[in-house]
Amino acid sequence: MKIILRQNVDTLGAIGEIVNVKAGYARNYLIPREMAYVASDGAIRALETEKKQYDVKMSKAKAHADVVAGQLAELQISIPMQVGEEGRLFGSVTAPMIAQELELRGYHVDRRLIIIEEPIKTLGIFDVKVKLHPEVIATLKIWVIGQE
Repeated sequence: MKIILRQNVDTLGAIGEIVNVKAGYARNYLIPREMAYVASDGAIRALETEKKQYDVKMSKAKAHADVVAGQLAELQISIPMQVGEEGRLFGSVTAPMIAQELELRGYHVDRRLIIIEEPIKTLGIFDVKVKLHPEVIATLKIWVIGQE
């Protein structure tokens, strides 16, 4: 069954692409969730209008994400943790901890958008990436300090 994607779908393609999928997948998953249209002339015209609106919306979101990325680049967060022998932490610094600290400073960032490449299990200064937009990734400085 030929469909036109209304959203970016990781496994299929980008917005506006015409793809061929199984009929059940289209009828039961993509179309009810408004992720796709059945490919027809009217649907193609409707998608062109939607795509223009989507481009305007994404450009505004990217501009906002650029501003927030600049602010996060200047921000440094201290996270106090319990420390054992040799500077090793009891547990590790997690994305929800970082999201909570950002929330206290007035930045609402979903914990799933915080990218910790390697587990933080020692004291020190670490760079953590925050994906604010598909094209904008901010770097945040995290200071892990011993809790008193």
